[in-house]
Amino acid sequence: MLDAGAFGVLGQMAGAVRHLIDDGGPFVFWIYACGVVLWTLVLERWWFFMRVLPRLSREAQREWLARSDRTSWCARQIREAMISRVNVAMTTGFPLLQVLVPLSPLLGLIGTVSGMLEVFDSMALRGSADARTMASGVSHAMICTMTGLTVSITGLYPVHYFRSRARRETELLADQLSF
Repeated sequence: MLDAGAFGVLGQMAGAVRHLIDDGGPFVFWIYACGVVLWTLVLERWWFFMRVLPRLSREAQREWLARSDRTSWCARQIREAMISRVNVAMTTGFPLLQVLVPLSPLLGLIGTVSGMLEVFDSMALRGSADARTMASGVSHAMICTMTGLTVSITGLYPVHYFRSRARRETELLADQLSF
């Protein structure tokens, strides 16, 4: 249960995020949206690997051991199909995860270019390089860069982990479904 202090911390975090979105421009919102989708998928995959996969593996093993014929060509094809079904269940969502990781810094790059264009526009309008005018655009650019890189970096390890875990679990299942 969350106490009043936890709600205060959550409120401060929400305020900080709102502040970054206000200062960084519209691209920061899209970067945060990528981060939310990314981490929703990461948590869903974690749940799958911890709770659902063991049940699927047991069901596949039970189904395989219930077969009287495990050595014919047909039985081998059924075994491959069983392994493939579990593998597909494990790798669901991987393409989106693998797109979101590089998409975040690219959105940050677009925000960076947008911020630098603001700087150059303000310099062109005023005819001089006023530090105050340039600071807003440079800040906009750096916030976008930082946010995009942060979301991307936090997603690198989970993507690698789930990809290697799916490969390892597929091999383990193939070993368990012996001929």
